[in-house]
Amino acid sequence: MNPTDSTRRQFLATAAATTAIAGFPNIVRAEGANAAVLKIGLIGAGGRGTGAASQALTADPNVKLWAVGDAFESQIGSSLKNLATFGDRVEVAENRRFSGLDAYQKVIESGVDVVILASPPGFRPQHLRAAVEAGKHVFAEKPMAVDVAGVKSVLESARIAKEKGLTLQHGFCWRFSPNTRAGYGKLLSGELGRAVSVYGTYLGGVPKPSTSIDQRKSEWADVEWHIRNWMAHEWLSGGPLLEQAIHTVDKVAWAMNDVAPIAARGSGGRTQRGDDGNVWDNYSVTFEYPNNVFCHVGQRQMLGTFSEVVDRVFCEKGTLEAPTRVMTKDITGKTTWAYRGETTDMYQVCHNEWFAAIRKGEPLNAGVYMANSTMLGILGREAAHSGQRITWDELWNSKQDFAPDDLKMTDSFPKEAVPAPGKYTLA
Repeated sequence: MNPTDSTRRQFLATAAATTAIAGFPNIVRAEGANAAVLKIGLIGAGGRGTGAASQALTADPNVKLWAVGDAFESQIGSSLKNLATFGDRVEVAENRRFSGLDAYQKVIESGVDVVILASPPGFRPQHLRAAVEAGKHVFAEKPMAVDVAGVKSVLESARIAKEKGLTLQHGFCWRFSPNTRAGYGKLLSGELGRAVSVYGTYLGGVPKPSTSIDQRKSEWADVEWHIRNWMAHEWLSGGPLLEQAIHTVDKVAWAMNDVAPIAARGSGGRTQRGDDGNVWDNYSVTFEYPNNVFCHVGQRQMLGTFSEVVDRVFCEKGTLEAPTRVMTKDITGKTTWAYRGETTDMYQVCHNEWFAAIRKGEPLNAGVYMANSTMLGILGREAAHSGQRITWDELWNSKQDFAPDDLKMTDSFPKEAVPAPGKYTLA
């Protein structure tokens, strides 16, 4: 795909142009489809995966959890225990509980209709491809990949899903938050005039502390050890700018009406982290857009520091602030509007809309902007790691691929060095 084509320059427009679906799978085309029971397969039974399964079971009364897969068997039992409140709608027999790195394939082959992808994002492109090739509706948690090869694979999977008439929903949850949608709606309607800059932050603590190296068991090979500490390893998590602050990055894309950027530059480092992984714990990145617009994202995962997740979108006629308190201000700083409506759980809204689309046979396929927002995060990370200004087109021409798809739990896979600006280069 040519990186300079219109797909990249206005990627939401391309996504919105998803039409002429050949036909939905039999489950939704058959007579009485609205009452048909949909079987859910959960791939990745950690905290977020379990939460997504709960939201799926809440979204539609005629769905049941049918199969669960995870790299580690202990995660499955813990997840099912947390979902026990759904009673007999959690119908995961022992022979439909799969562990190991091939668990995703076994879940897909277990007779499910929809799958939830919530394993570490390094596996996401592989799992997504297998799911859409098997004809399953998919919810994919963010980010959708950790490297350039992964993003390109996601785009190809989105194309396959479109051809098969499958729904493809995403985990950029703030796009489903009623108050944030209202605020960004005002922005995108032009009410505030043209956006001239964005300042977004995702400043917090460490969401999942890594296990100390001295707790590694001798029987754990590199791959198993890394997966047990996946947030510390870039080939699995993509690093904190991509794994967590991707929400703020995605809102930059949203604020810019999903127009592709020109380039990015940035800095950061590894200040507090003491684990044996290779990810940084802070980033300061600026994305350069057409018409002399610059958008900044600050990310930090450090203990003993103040927390803030705020978007400030500066426009010709005022400012939008989100996502916790969503309001607009005039150029003097005076509040001109504040959201007063209901604040329905954005995670639940995401799944409500997903299952509604499946039931109605609507061509919901967010694959293109899922991929592009992920690529925007990679652009910022790579600019910071290298210490260079990297263009959008240079990134799309990159051959970056962090890991093969055929790794086994028992494989040796030495960690990459911590990126050093001035020495690290984009592949």
